[in-house]
Amino acid sequence: MRVTKSSKLRPATDANRERLFSSIGDFVAGKTFLDLFAGTGSYGLEALSRGASEGVFVEGNRKVFQDLRLNFEQTCKSAGLPDSCGRLENRDVPAFLRSGGKSFDLIFLDPPYEDFTNIGSTLFELLRSGNFVHHDTLLIHESPPELANAFPGWSVIRTLGKEKKGSPAYRLYRLSESSPQ
Repeated sequence: MRVTKSSKLRPATDANRERLFSSIGDFVAGKTFLDLFAGTGSYGLEALSRGASEGVFVEGNRKVFQDLRLNFEQTCKSAGLPDSCGRLENRDVPAFLRSGGKSFDLIFLDPPYEDFTNIGSTLFELLRSGNFVHHDTLLIHESPPELANAFPGWSVIRTLGKEKKGSPAYRLYRLSESSPQ
């Protein structure tokens, strides 16, 4: 996998990716996904390799996006997947979400940690208001445990990883029962 050096890029380690995908198991097969702040595409590409039907990758950094494009092409070629299994968007994530869209079964949200404090609540709200989610959507957010994790209309259903400072954890969210869709 090609990875451009960037201070805001933290490619998911093989061990973390394996832990995450082992925990969500068969949920991925046949599902659609949205990979926000996709970076090198590691989460979305793993989902495709585990049977996801199609997905959208959104990455705003132009240099990193070139790596994503190459990684997507290589993954499709090696796995025998058609290029139509994914759409790549070189766009600012909040701007992409403001444009509205279709709902996805699985959403990966892995923004730069230092940016999340300022945009986290907005991202969670835009996902709901932009019709990107349905009642069974599973949203997976990677972040350090000290970052905010409560957002109106969302419930944490599970946390993976150690809740200690400096160590990333995965929080799995679903829409709250009371959340309008």
